[in-house]
Amino acid sequence: MGVGADEARAGDDRGRDETPDERSDRNWVELLQELRVMQTGVQILTGFLLTLPFQARFADLDEFQVGVYLTLVALSVLTTGLFVTPVSIHRALFRKHRKPELVTLSDRVTRAGIVVLALVFTGTVLLVVDVVVGRTAALWASGAVLALLATLWLVLPRVAVRDAVRDA
Repeated sequence: MGVGADEARAGDDRGRDETPDERSDRNWVELLQELRVMQTGVQILTGFLLTLPFQARFADLDEFQVGVYLTLVALSVLTTGLFVTPVSIHRALFRKHRKPELVTLSDRVTRAGIVVLALVFTGTVLLVVDVVVGRTAALWASGAVLALLATLWLVLPRVAVRDAVRDA
């Protein structure tokens, strides 16, 4: 005889009264909410980047700045692709009873997207500060942005997980 709902619920040591399927459903919904927030910002930034070549001052960019710009376009498109990938995975696994695999793979792809997004933000600061102030200030500013985002998006979550595990 299979494991009943009560036994499945009793095995959850995180204080939630849910089956593994309910947990996967909840995790999927939470991930989608996070993606909605990130996708909007990435799509706006990508759209902004795609309009830059049509501005009069674009012709004044030096070779370094054009290289940074083209790298930013590629990274921004990659970020958008990574944040849309969970939808494609969902379509592939739809009605195949593979929600845990969907959530796990989508989580990994989203984490990669967050890393690439940090590079897009860093590169955008590099380009803008380089054009407005100069190269040295741009290198310092973009380095500071990368350090800040690495702290907020990589280090802080790891500390939170470590503290949560320690307190459990």
